[in-house]
Amino acid sequence: MGVLVEEERGPGGEVEPVLTVFLAGSECPFTCAFCDLWRYTIDQPTPPGALPTQLRLALADESVRRANPRRIKLYNASNFFEPRAVPPADLLVLADLLGPFAGVTVESHPRLVGDACFEFAARIPGRLEVAMGLETIHPEALPRLNKQASLADFSAAAGALRRAGIGVRAFVLVGTPFVPSEDGVAWAVRSAAWALEQGASVVALIPVRGDNGELERLAEAGDFTPPTLRVLEAALEGALRLGQGVVVADLWDALRLPGCAACRTSRIERLARMSRSGRVETSVSCGACAATR
Repeated sequence: MGVLVEEERGPGGEVEPVLTVFLAGSECPFTCAFCDLWRYTIDQPTPPGALPTQLRLALADESVRRANPRRIKLYNASNFFEPRAVPPADLLVLADLLGPFAGVTVESHPRLVGDACFEFAARIPGRLEVAMGLETIHPEALPRLNKQASLADFSAAAGALRRAGIGVRAFVLVGTPFVPSEDGVAWAVRSAAWALEQGASVVALIPVRGDNGELERLAEAGDFTPPTLRVLEAALEGALRLGQGVVVADLWDALRLPGCAACRTSRIERLARMSRSGRVETSVSCGACAATR
């Protein structure tokens, strides 16, 4: 279990403290080629009561109490509405613990959005938002990612969520395997635009981080090039210029992304500021890497 409180721009554009709780539970049944989240899961079904215990500990954390966040994200490195990952009885307990929050975000594969999701949304006092991995709309790359979800699956899930009054957050990859590196930024921006068209109010751009075994194999085969910080910057700039919804860059482990050591920190800080403000800032100028962008 991990806890993070950070300033985030919400679906309405407001910036406020958001609590993210990383829950430890069962591994995701979908084995996407780009994913490394299995590192933070367990091989067996999540024991009943384990997730509520973790959430209680997180809510009792002194840093959380001081920040007093009104929105919370529960990320379990799997699917919130998959019974092996979240025992059905625990959904009721978790819903009761989430009473103080005006907004609740959970993650789910598009094909697992169903009755359990809608019942959970009805039980919590705040508004539910479901984060789903779109990954890419590239017609050749998406089927090869082993995502086991089509664009039609995402569109159907997003539509069902919207009709139920549930928010939609989309995850879009930057540096997607099987997409030529020179086209990566353009496809990331196109994918963000498509997610927004489907009703996503928030799009998170996630750089593919590598180091999961499969990605190294794909890199050797020429099917994957790790994205750099500059690539993530370009993708965020392009998506922000769409002028729709809220688009943010996921900066978890951003220090691992290839980039110039002299300007790395400045670029990450710029990405964080643009994610909070929704505005493209003046580019970082760096003599060490002889680039101004």
